[in-house]
Amino acid sequence: MRECSRLSRRAVLGLTAAALPVSLSVSESGAPAYAAEATGVVGGEQLARKGVQVRGAAAVPKKLTARSWVVADADSGEVLASYNAHQRLAPASTLKMLFADTVLKKFDRTRRYQVTDADLADVPSGSSLVGIKPGITYTVDQLWQGVFLRSGNDAVHVLSHMNGGIDRTVAEMQQRAEYLHALDTHVVSPDGFDHPGQISSAYDLTLFARAGLKDADFRAYCGTRTADFPAGGKKTFQIQNTDRLLTGAYGLTPYEGLIGVKNGYTSHAGNTFTGAATRGGRTLLVTVMHPATGSNAVYEQTAALLDWGFTHGSSARAVGTLVEPGVPATARPAPAGGKA
Repeated sequence: MRECSRLSRRAVLGLTAAALPVSLSVSESGAPAYAAEATGVVGGEQLARKGVQVRGAAAVPKKLTARSWVVADADSGEVLASYNAHQRLAPASTLKMLFADTVLKKFDRTRRYQVTDADLADVPSGSSLVGIKPGITYTVDQLWQGVFLRSGNDAVHVLSHMNGGIDRTVAEMQQRAEYLHALDTHVVSPDGFDHPGQISSAYDLTLFARAGLKDADFRAYCGTRTADFPAGGKKTFQIQNTDRLLTGAYGLTPYEGLIGVKNGYTSHAGNTFTGAATRGGRTLLVTVMHPATGSNAVYEQTAALLDWGFTHGSSARAVGTLVEPGVPATARPAPAGGKA
């Protein structure tokens, strides 16, 4: 019943894609922010169009098989190029960026918490896990390491129960998504695991990353390569970040200047990834969703788009913008299914 009520509420919020007023304003950062009172899509009309969107710069890399991607300037919010930016797709664990945006600042990092069986009872079968065990006491800092480094659904569920439960956390995440104007996103579970109706978009995931990276703790966690994790008693084991562009695992070369952010994989979603890198004083965000084949493809295509952005992005004219959070916006999301 709760699932139905959330879906109905989401339909009211705009999944039917009826055109609503929106206007171009200027954010505090000086970037254009699309808010209320002219007709449009969140971030700009061009982001709702099919296919590659780029203006005033060299063509983007040709061998891109992803169903959706976005290249954006993290500081100005300008979207430099995109492909089906608002297409709604399963996000996998990249949704954990929204979870962190919502819950990260609620608990002091030094707080200690003893995990119970009930905290782990609703972790979906087949989940990625960091290895949390009932009866062991963890600091909040260690739990967030489990979320960011190992994409641990067990860590997400423990923090969600600390936050008042799964339903409350899902509701707060949905509210946070709406505050960020991530209108393509519908949250069913805080961990990003495959659930009917759980969707997001490359545009929305980029919003989540941009918001998160403004927080020092978020930024530190997503850029951490390894950490020691409690195994009970005085024993620990090492965990490594599953972001292959950060660590250079599985034959990849670490990307120069990478500072985060989050990867994801499920059998339904395939591979998803949002990466951020800084070179020459400029920080770019790239989100890639559902490449056609290969477990490394999502990272290779992210690296190719980052390379394009650092090489050609300075001459690109914006095809849209990452809207600023909190500004009243009644813009419609793009039509369902990524159709324009």
